Amino acid sequence: MQRGCACGAIGLFLIASLFFAGCSDLHPAQPAQEKMSPGDLQMFVQDAAEYAGHTEKEMVLSQFNQKDGPFSHGDLYIYAYDYNGTLLAHPYQLEHVGTNRMNWTDARGLPAIRIGAHVAANGGGFIAYLYPSPSGGEINESFRDSYVPKIGYVCPAGDDWWVASGIYFTDSDEGGDSAVPNAVSEMITLVERGVLYGRDQGETTAFAEISNKSGIFVDADAHYLYAYDYNGTLLAHPHIPASIGSSLIDRQDPFGMKMIRALADTAYSGGGYVVFVWPNPEKENRQELKIGYVLPVDERWWIGSGVYLSEITGVDTSFPVPSP
Repeated sequence: MQRGCACGAIGLFLIASLFFAGCSDLHPAQPAQEKMSPGDLQMFVQDAAEYAGHTEKEMVLSQFNQKDGPFSHGDLYIYAYDYNGTLLAHPYQLEHVGTNRMNWTDARGLPAIRIGAHVAANGGGFIAYLYPSPSGGEINESFRDSYVPKIGYVCPAGDDWWVASGIYFTDSDEGGDSAVPNAVSEMITLVERGVLYGRDQGETTAFAEISNKSGIFVDADAHYLYAYDYNGTLLAHPHIPASIGSSLIDRQDPFGMKMIRALADTAYSGGGYVVFVWPNPEKENRQELKIGYVLPVDERWWIGSGVYLSEITGVDTSFPVPSP
């Protein structure tokens, strides 16, 4: 198990300034622009982890728990957990501080805390999940329809705890003026094209085209479509033809999420995002988080596609399989 996040030059300057200024004058560097890059997010979390490594833990957690504190800027804030899943700090979830949330899942069933702890324990890195954004100074996790994609970064803060933060797609600079990163926008367009094609051409033609490795639904960046019915039976796929006709509804990732069931349920309810873990063939089939998007074609079947998190962050976000 590897723990320890590197801190950048800006982070070292920040830590020095915190010591000289005194705890009551903490003012970590805030984003200079309205939108942030994944690299900015990484540095923000690493700065918080570095501060935690040089300051008394109780004081650190007190700072992290303040909505108007130095590590909280609206949608951008630090939260902290121990490796057992106990929430140590969260400025918008104070009622949950001290409770165990290791089995908490997002609106589609992704065990985000379990994954975050695993990535942090292996040195830290990017994660992704769905989460409601602060509204009126509050976050209500019970509003399932308010969950939207978030890119997170986690970093060990000590031997027994870790810190994290995240940015919503609308806060990321990866899409320019778009509300979503470019890779995600192109993936959504691919799914929408597939739905129109399926409705226009019918099942037989659509399934053949979706399963064609060199067909119109496999783009230059190797994105592709897949099709299932709502019972989880695979109907079309360009890369796993041997599984076509089989039900994959009970397939689950190493963290226990049944991703095909989650995708099918999302499509049945009208479509949308699902974040899940899937082996990345470009990374020797190591596990990696994938941002999926699905839409129903009709009352029998649906179409989906996805982009790996590394396509958004620009760095390797795969991770080893957790121990049983």
